Amino acid sequence: MGHLLMENRHGLIVDVRITHTTGRAEREAAEAMIQATARGRPVTLGADKAYDAAEHIARLRAIGVTPHVAQHTSGRRSAIDGRTTRHPGYAISQILRKRIEEPFGWIKAAAGLRKTRHRGLARVGWMVTLTAAACNLVRLPKLLANTA
Repeated sequence: MGHLLMENRHGLIVDVRITHTTGRAEREAAEAMIQATARGRPVTLGADKAYDAAEHIARLRAIGVTPHVAQHTSGRRSAIDGRTTRHPGYAISQILRKRIEEPFGWIKAAAGLRKTRHRGLARVGWMVTLTAAACNLVRLPKLLANTA
């Protein structure tokens, strides 16, 4: 599985991880990436409802991350409560979290990584990392045009 961490202000990919597929791989990769990136600063993590698991939310809070995870309320109780959802930043994060799908779409369609040509974490990892860097390079002229 390929995992990306994106900052919301400019839409740039800041971390890439490749893992074997397990039932917890997405949440574990998210925790590892955000912990490596946060470096003691207060940060938020926007994610979809697949990340709304009590143990995941508790681990994020333990490392100082405010989880802006979509509430998964169908048939169970969400781990995201009112202390998070009452803030305006939560609503903004929920709107902006769809931006992470854009690099995945570009990587699959334009960069041709719908199917990998290699096997193994190391080989697939360098391909995905290189492709994510190219995705950032495609995004940069748009960002620079907005600042000029």
